[in-house]
Amino acid sequence: MAVTFNDLGSAAGLKKLDEYLLTRSYISGYQASKDDITVYAALSGAPSSSYVNVSRWYKHIDALLRISGVSEEGCGVTVEGFAPAEAVATPSVADSKAAAAEDDDDDDVDLFGEETEEEKKAAEERAAAVKASGKKKESGKSSVLLDIKPWDDETDMKKLEEAVRSVQMEGLLWGASKLVPVGYGIKKLQIMMTIVDDLVSVDTLIEEHLTVEPINEYVQSCDIVAFNKI
Repeated sequence: MAVTFNDLGSAAGLKKLDEYLLTRSYISGYQASKDDITVYAALSGAPSSSYVNVSRWYKHIDALLRISGVSEEGCGVTVEGFAPAEAVATPSVADSKAAAAEDDDDDDVDLFGEETEEEKKAAEERAAAVKASGKKKESGKSSVLLDIKPWDDETDMKKLEEAVRSVQMEGLLWGASKLVPVGYGIKKLQIMMTIVDDLVSVDTLIEEHLTVEPINEYVQSCDIVAFNKI
């Protein structure tokens, strides 16, 4: 049975979610599913510890996304006042390892160093897989989760997001977004998008639109966190 939540950005909405999770470990079923990721994406960030059950659940889902990802479909969930992409993307094991490696680099002064050979190879393999799958299924769609990093802690993140969303093309639909702390006062933009595979190349979108002038005034780098077929 589909579950519905109201305005998770308000105290009342968080209180109801907290009460709902009092006797549950997940939004639906007995293991993490895309229902959990939908609600996770609807939250602007980690909830206050005063919401004990939501805080416990949020930390668990956040850890799963970093370690192994979530693949179960779930029963369906609706969050009123929140418009996610058509499907929620979850990271693969390889993507999660890359994200974990990135987190380890946060201890260094250079937070956003150049990609390693392993990361470049993984990106090339993802691109090849996307192109191959696009040929097999005409006009298929994919849900993509991007990490977009600013130059420093003085970058205006509101203008950064406006610049990213200003990129419009046939077959591209921007979805939910939130700011995620990286370290040293810096936050990155995590944003979802739905694309029509035959019309939009994610690599081209990043290389020719998101990391060039005038957007590169705000954007230091852009990485694919998760890429799921719909």
